[in-house]
Amino acid sequence: MMNCDNTACFSGYRPEKLPWGADENDTRCLVLKEKLTETAVRLYELGMRHFICGMARGCDTYFCETVLELRKEHQGVTLEAAIPCDGQSCGWSEDDRARYVYLLQECNYRTYVSREYSKGCMAKRNRFMVKNSSILLTVFDGKPGGTMYTRNYAIRRGLEVIEIAP
Repeated sequence: MMNCDNTACFSGYRPEKLPWGADENDTRCLVLKEKLTETAVRLYELGMRHFICGMARGCDTYFCETVLELRKEHQGVTLEAAIPCDGQSCGWSEDDRARYVYLLQECNYRTYVSREYSKGCMAKRNRFMVKNSSILLTVFDGKPGGTMYTRNYAIRRGLEVIEIAP
């Protein structure tokens, strides 16, 4: 059963803000992915069963893949794609788009926060995730932008916030 009490959402940086960029074979990226796995397992142990991901490139993708692995190990885990608008992956590389399409297909639920792109659709997606969760897991080290906005919004709404530095 999905409810805020058993739901965690995620926000993190796109490759452009990560020290290793898009190089997922970089040791720092591999360490981050291991921390995401450990944290997802801990969230499951705390009773989290539903996870919401914003489906952006970079950390969102890592988180989505982490939850899909968790779902293989534990019954009752569900994953929701919070999609800011149709065409979210327009302009991405062919490989990134293919990965995105695959991940969307694997999600239990797909929620379109807006059908058309608008200046505020990403923030609207982030607010949707926070409003429907009790915990925010974030890859964050103080850089301004959407992740900081989401983190601060979650704090204002009283969510538990778990931060992992990139």
